[in-house]
Amino acid sequence: MNGGSGLTSLPLVSIPKDIRGAPPESFVVRLSKVIGCFKSLQKIACFWGCVVIELRRLWSEGLPVPWMPLDADPDLDSCLLHQQLQVINCCISRKLRQNAAIKSLDSVIREANLVNKVMVDSPDNSNSMRYAKLVSGQLVLRLGVDHLSENLTMLETGEPVYSPVTQEGPILTEEFIKETEELVLRTGSFGVGCSQLLSDMQAFKAANPGCVLEDFIRWHSPPDWSEMESTSEYNDSADGEGSSRRGRLSKRMLKEGNLWQELWKSAKPLPAVQQTPVFDEDLAVESIFTTLEDIPPSELLEQLFVSMLSSAFTIAEASISQDSHVSKIFYECKDWVFATCQNGISSDNIGDICKVYETVETIVTHPEEAITIMDQSEEAASEEPKSRFKRINLNFVKKDINLLRKKPPKDKKKSKEKQNHVFSQLFDAKSLFLKKQPKLWGGVSTSESELDVNDWEIVQI
Repeated sequence: MNGGSGLTSLPLVSIPKDIRGAPPESFVVRLSKVIGCFKSLQKIACFWGCVVIELRRLWSEGLPVPWMPLDADPDLDSCLLHQQLQVINCCISRKLRQNAAIKSLDSVIREANLVNKVMVDSPDNSNSMRYAKLVSGQLVLRLGVDHLSENLTMLETGEPVYSPVTQEGPILTEEFIKETEELVLRTGSFGVGCSQLLSDMQAFKAANPGCVLEDFIRWHSPPDWSEMESTSEYNDSADGEGSSRRGRLSKRMLKEGNLWQELWKSAKPLPAVQQTPVFDEDLAVESIFTTLEDIPPSELLEQLFVSMLSSAFTIAEASISQDSHVSKIFYECKDWVFATCQNGISSDNIGDICKVYETVETIVTHPEEAITIMDQSEEAASEEPKSRFKRINLNFVKKDINLLRKKPPKDKKKSKEKQNHVFSQLFDAKSLFLKKQPKLWGGVSTSESELDVNDWEIVQI
């Protein structure tokens, strides 16, 4: 599997989003497998410190978090940790695009400076995308052009309208949305929206020298512009307020103090890559790392537990036939666990959740016992769901013990060595990150005296 993509063959639509977990085989699920092998909070804290250090290193080198989508919007139905890691990968992808845009702009300016003045005064068709002719006849270099906007020409110059390369907006996580809503409720300010609109205006002006506000509105917000249907209609309203050649602005755009008009006056022709960032990737990622360093143990472990749980149910669901006898009891287990987790995981219910999970595991590993399961389910129909699941699970455990008693004893030492070998393959900490980096953990110390365990309270278990 490609560690960079982190995609699984299981359909993502089957992920149980009700309990806010993470996709199977994602970094968070793999992390939960590794941390689940530790026996004390002290070891978990030390390992978590190593993970954050390694994530910082990947970010500083422009390498994405493995086993995660490379450039996908955060999945708001997943746990916050998964969303935060998605943000890191999104920011890395954005930085790559920004660097490419800077190089492209520098190349355009450099080539324009080398063009002969005679060619500039009479550019051929190959230069039409690079220059726009003003009303005065002057040719001005277009900057930050992305592509031609079909069927649009500038109202005053008649030159074709080109869509600019614009800044990408904020990366929306559940946390960011909540903070924005609180800001709007507290101050009534839509600062991020205004910054984005101003940025788009500046990029549009740079790509379309000689443009007017109406040109931008026709490109950015077509519903706020209406075309004149006839020449007579144009003649009747040619001098009317809001009319411009062959169309008219909407009423909201003509209101006194309209935000768009005010921003257009202050907007300067400036390509997106030369503007002040609307969304600061470095600041966003640093904030995430600070959050991960200070995360309370209970928050981290709950997210990892739920992610592992949701992944397990997704895998189980894919292996159970929808028409089989065991599917009914499986979905009863699934519904009960999801309903319980939605109310919050606590010391009072985690034991029951684990027991029901064991029942599902048993169903998957012993499909031949479907009839027994259904029989017990019918006999225990009046019982509470979790009690019925426990009884079914215990029935399997009893059968397994009887089967083991019939088999000759194995060499305990060899069995343990084999088990350790399997776990070293599945849960090796290095497998969390790209295998192309052999020196991954070589420079990271796991010594308790050298490693910051993020102020976690260390207890011996």
